[in-house]
Amino acid sequence: MWAPMAGLSPRLTLAAFPGAARLCLWRAGAARWKGVPARNRRGLSDFRPKLAPSEGFKVLPPGVSKSRLESKRYILSPDLAETMVPFLLRNDGCDLILEINPGPGILTRALLQRGARVIALESDKTFIPHLESLGKKLGGKLHVLHCDFFKLDPRSFGVIKPVVNSKLLFQKFGIETLPWSKGIPLKVVGIFPTKNEKKMIWKVLHDIYSCTSIYRYGRVELNFFFNELESQRMMANPLNPNLYYALSVLWQVAYDVKLLHTEPWSSFDMCSQSGQREKPESKESLEQQTQQNLCLIQLTPHKDLFSQHLTSVNYDVFFHMTKQCFLKRHGKLIDHLT
Repeated sequence: MWAPMAGLSPRLTLAAFPGAARLCLWRAGAARWKGVPARNRRGLSDFRPKLAPSEGFKVLPPGVSKSRLESKRYILSPDLAETMVPFLLRNDGCDLILEINPGPGILTRALLQRGARVIALESDKTFIPHLESLGKKLGGKLHVLHCDFFKLDPRSFGVIKPVVNSKLLFQKFGIETLPWSKGIPLKVVGIFPTKNEKKMIWKVLHDIYSCTSIYRYGRVELNFFFNELESQRMMANPLNPNLYYALSVLWQVAYDVKLLHTEPWSSFDMCSQSGQREKPESKESLEQQTQQNLCLIQLTPHKDLFSQHLTSVNYDVFFHMTKQCFLKRHGKLIDHLT
């Protein structure tokens, strides 16, 4: 396993590159996309996560934080939970599940009843007492922590800090590190957030390629519900040019991507962080949601991801070249390299 370089930004590995290759990374966006067809720019914004623009913030009433107004979806169907359990508990030697935002704990209960050890990271305090009570009733194999998984180990340092980071999380629950070539230390399951989805996707990819955050501890398996379009893009091949783009390559090189299950949006309830069920903004939005699906995607890191050519230090070069090749799909490879 390639060890991450503490305190060294992977972008520094490109600083020694002279000429056009270096300028292509640093020049302004307008110049960077000059001559690139608009359809090929899809999903190819700057791949390093950035702070959200300030104009999105609004004045809130006293005592109400912005995070409390954010909505999340939760699994409320026992049938869906029972369908998911065999995908997560496969007799592969790993029964430790990190469940993200379990909410009322429908999937949590099903996992515990099958003998799994569950660590529930819930970002909404409203559900914490219920989850703690559930753990006591079902043998004490449930540990509950008030934490937002998607704010662990931020790559850009903002004002708001996460409740915990991955190092404290793994130490607290005694999760052991496994070599990259060995088994899976734990499995993560949850619903991938639709808000800032692209930023979250880029962060996950940066984390695995740089062996940082949860990937310091081995090949952590992800089991997330994604929207149907993003799922199709993750699994697309070059024969589907409308879906196949840079992120498709980066997902497939890093992970074994499998579609496990497809479920309609209507099976998931949307609640605000105050614990209140949300109503759709309009009749049209409700109809659109019921016609869409969420796809349960399993992402298992490849054992042979790293080699003498691709390491956790120089992966940024691979990111950059992949993006460049998709900007002008009909261009010659030599033109991208010069």
